[in-house]
Amino acid sequence: MMTDEHTDLEARIIKDIHCKEIDLVNRDPKNINEDIVKVDFEDVIAEPEGTYSFDGVWKVSYTTFTVSKYWCYRLLSTLLGVPLALFWGFLFACISFCHIWAVVPCIKSYLIEIQCISHIYSLCIRTFCNPLFAALGQVCSNIKVVLRKEV
Repeated sequence: MMTDEHTDLEARIIKDIHCKEIDLVNRDPKNINEDIVKVDFEDVIAEPEGTYSFDGVWKVSYTTFTVSKYWCYRLLSTLLGVPLALFWGFLFACISFCHIWAVVPCIKSYLIEIQCISHIYSLCIRTFCNPLFAALGQVCSNIKVVLRKEV
């Protein structure tokens, strides 16, 4: 009975992950494109004082820039959005697969092996180097340095 409840819970969790609601209003909830692609007309085109175009030209330029940017983005996302989503999904799935099945096991294996080696290395240092450094310290402990300033 416990395994049936556990299996049902796992199935619901997996379903929730793959069928979660998409926010159509806030499409960048983690603000990953906050500073990168927020480009407005004023960020690209600006007329300094004394070199103004006609007001009508300025208004039409603003409208042309804004509308063309909007519709070009929509056209590109319509044509390339799904294929690129497929590509990026595949790529991140491959990265996840490699990380889960190759990278982490290799790192864990390395850490296990290096732990054994570190014990041997530590033993060698304590056995051979510590007495040598203690003797050198004893020899050098009687050295005295006197600084004199002669005028």
